[in-house]
This record gives sequence, structure tokens and C-alpha cells, in this order.
Amino acid sequence: MLFTRLKQVGKYGSLTLFVGGSAYFLQKNDWEMSTVGVARFGRAAFTAASIVVDYRWSLRNLESGSEEYNTMLSTVHERSAIKLKNMCCKNGGAFIKVGQHLGTLDYLLPKEYVKTLRVLHNDAPQSSVSELAQVFKEDLGKDIDEVFVSFDSKPLGTASLAQVHKAVTKDGEILAVKIQHPRVKAHSYVDIRTMEFLIHRVAWVFPDFQYVWLAEETKKNLPKELDFMKEGEHCERAAKMFSHFDFLKVPKVYWDYSSERVLTMEYCEGGKVDDKDYMTKHNINVNEVSRDLGKLYSEMIFVNGYVHCDPHPGNVLVNKVNNHTQIVLLDHGLYQTLTDDFRINYCNLWMSLIQADLKGVEKFSKNLGVGKLYPLFACMLTARTWESVTSGIEKTEVTDKENQELKDNVATYFNEISQVLNSIPRQMLLIMKTNDVLRGIEASLQTRANASSFINMSKCCTRALGNYKLKQSDGWFQSMSVHFDTRWQLLRIQLYEFLLWVNSSVIFNWLWRKPSVSFS
Repeated sequence: MLFTRLKQVGKYGSLTLFVGGSAYFLQKNDWEMSTVGVARFGRAAFTAASIVVDYRWSLRNLESGSEEYNTMLSTVHERSAIKLKNMCCKNGGAFIKVGQHLGTLDYLLPKEYVKTLRVLHNDAPQSSVSELAQVFKEDLGKDIDEVFVSFDSKPLGTASLAQVHKAVTKDGEILAVKIQHPRVKAHSYVDIRTMEFLIHRVAWVFPDFQYVWLAEETKKNLPKELDFMKEGEHCERAAKMFSHFDFLKVPKVYWDYSSERVLTMEYCEGGKVDDKDYMTKHNINVNEVSRDLGKLYSEMIFVNGYVHCDPHPGNVLVNKVNNHTQIVLLDHGLYQTLTDDFRINYCNLWMSLIQADLKGVEKFSKNLGVGKLYPLFACMLTARTWESVTSGIEKTEVTDKENQELKDNVATYFNEISQVLNSIPRQMLLIMKTNDVLRGIEASLQTRANASSFINMSKCCTRALGNYKLKQSDGWFQSMSVHFDTRWQLLRIQLYEFLLWVNSSVIFNWLWRKPSVSFS
């Protein structure tokens, strides 16, 4: 026992001494060392050490699970989240990107972190027009004034990696020009290594801290997001792949004015997808928007296995075109391509969840590596309590009480949640982030998933499973059998959808209401 305690103190002390030295160096040299990453490393190291010390010191001698422990834990969560947010704002670039990611994990992180880090979507630092003009000139070999007759100084939007400005060409075309912040790419390698190092050190001090996946995902995905030529390719591929959705608008890419750090696109107007007041003002049906967004992402995930993974409100606009609601999908920098094995297993899991097939939920969850924690995984995936999962998520309405219970349980099951996130396939991580962002939009619009949402998911899962079985079928007879079975399943879903519509229609209620009879 004594040896274990000394070992823990040694680990804790060595981390504190190391990052403490880095922090002191930062305070003395920030102004001249920031270009080589020492300042940002020192600031991040100091923040990590400060958070570790706060948890260790504040929770000492408190019994885990007691009311006093939980109250203090919430307080430390909040203090730590503020420190993390301030550090991300000062370091910028990749740090803000990771902070924004954490701010979307509503049902996966303690609410204090989510609430505090969510503001990073609105607080990204701005670059001056002169700095952006330099990036434009370096990449395209021309001054902005040579290409555009006007270039708005006020950005349309500012993000962690870039900002977007409205511009007009000499031919009168109105475009949106996305230009990377000057030093983001240069700093990205050091920043990724810094996060990777510190997360591993925290995991060394706190063995229950299993968020190493965050560093691994950042290391893999950030370089992709920093290549705007790749983003342009994603943009065009998505436009072609989902062209059958008449409600979807993907901006056209102007390749002549694009490079690795500059992406020029068609300018699209609209309000943010979570702006209910904007939709009311422009006579846009929030339920239609929520339904169409659900259709789009069900198609992406279950059928195509090609998923836009950053649908936060700033990247999804809505407007009215010819009396039809249009959804504009922006920022195509981060896509997840799903393997067939993963996608089909995920389809089967969702079909089991919708049908309240608990044996199926257990089987397909375990296929994804969560083992005995499959009930927790089901709750994380659906954002519903286990009681709702076993009763049927399609049949039970989401209540404020259930939402609050879920958020409270994040702190209670923090270690188990981190264990699940560390064990599932890496493809699942971005899918879960995407699910949480979409749920946040639904919450803002007050259109949480209902029977209609699950019908759309069921249709996509049925089509995906049918297509997969067709590829595996051997011979004409087997192919026809699969085709017939898929069509029959889709027909059953459509009949169920029709019955739901009839049951909720005004005509049905009028025909079946009890007549008022008077004998007077």
C-alpha cells in the first residue's frame, strides 16, 4: 500500500515538476518563443499540471460517491473547464479545434466541460485582412485586389483553422473565400505532439483517464482538415452523391481561386440551422428541417458510409428557395469513410435498438468492442436511459427528467464512458460526435427524435442491409429472394408510416370523435 502511494506521488510529482518548469519558461519567453511552439507547449503544460493538482488536492480525503465528493467534483470540473477554455483561446488553431470537439460531446463528458467549451464555436480568434491577403498571395501568386473587385473586411464566419470572407469577382460573381489563419499549419505539428504528450502524461497519473483516443484522432484528422484541396474534393463528391435530395445545397467550388490554404466557393445565404427565430421569421418549418437533416445523415451513415462529421450550426444553413426549404451544407473538411463491416454492424445495432431487441443490442454492441458495458454504450448512442431502451426508444417520448438524468449520469459513469470510447472502433468516435451535434440542433429546435425519425433510419438501414446481402448472394434465385425480402420490409415500414399519419390526421380525429347526442 505504501509502495503504491509513493509510486503515485512520484508520478504526480514528476509531471508537476516537468510542466512547472515549462510554465516558468513560458512566462519569461512567450513573446519571442511562440513561433517555435515552446510558448504554446508551456502554456498547455501549465494548464494540464494545474488541472491535475486541482483534482488531486480538492478531492483528497473525500469518499468517492458521497454528496460532498460529487459537489466538489462538479466545482473542480467547472474550474478545470474554464482553464482549458482560456488555454485553447490563447493557443488557438488546433487547440481550439479540439476544444470545440469536446464542447459537442453532450452526453459523453461532464456537463461543466460541455457548457464551458461550447462557447469556443463563437470565440475563435480573427486574423486581419492583411494577414489573410499574405496567405492568398503566397498560395495563388496574386493579390486579392487582382482577383476581386471587392473583398469584405468583416468575415462571414471565423473558425479555429480559417475564416471566410465575402468577395465579388470582376464578372460580378459573389463568392465566399475561406482562407487559413497564417500560422495554423506551421504550428499544427508541434501542437498535435503537445496534446499527444500531455494526454498520455495525464493518463499516466490518472489510470482511469482513458481519453488517449482524443490525441490519436486529432493526429489523424487535423492534417486532412488543413488541406483545403481535399475539402474541395469532399465538397464535389458530396454534391454528386446526395444530388437526389432536392432540399440539399452544396456550394460549388471555384478551383482557379483555390489552394491548400485557400478555398473559394459559391456564396450561399441562410440562417443557422439552430436559429428557431430565423425560421419563424422566414416561415420555415422546424420539423421539416429536422426531418430532412435526419434523412441526409441516415443516408450518409447507413447507406453510403461517407459522413460529413462537422455539422455544428455554423456549418449548416437553412433558407427558403421558391417556397421550398433548403439546407446548405458547408465546411466539408472532415469526412469519415466507414468500412462495410462496421457500417453493416452499425445498421444491425440500430435496427435492434429501434425494435427493442435486447439480444441484438448485446450482440452487435459487443461486435463493436464494448463487452459487458453494452447497456451503457446503448445509452450513449441513443441519448436515452436504459429503461427507455428496454421499453423501446421508438415508443417512448423524451422527457426533461430523462435528459437531466442522462447528464447527471455522465459524471457518475465518467470512467466507464471513457473506457467505452477507448475500446470502440475509431470510426465510431466521429459518428458519435456527429450524433451529439445533431441532437444539440434538435434540442435547439425542440424536435427531438420521434417515430418519424426512426422510420427514416429504419428505411436506410433496411436498404443498406439489403444491398449488402445482394452483394453476398450466390446466384439468381438468392438475389431475387433478397430483393423481394428488402422490398417487403420497406413496404411494411411505409404502411406503418401511413398508419401513423392517418392516426394523427385531422380527418381521422373528426371521423372517430364521439358525437354529441341530445334527446331534449
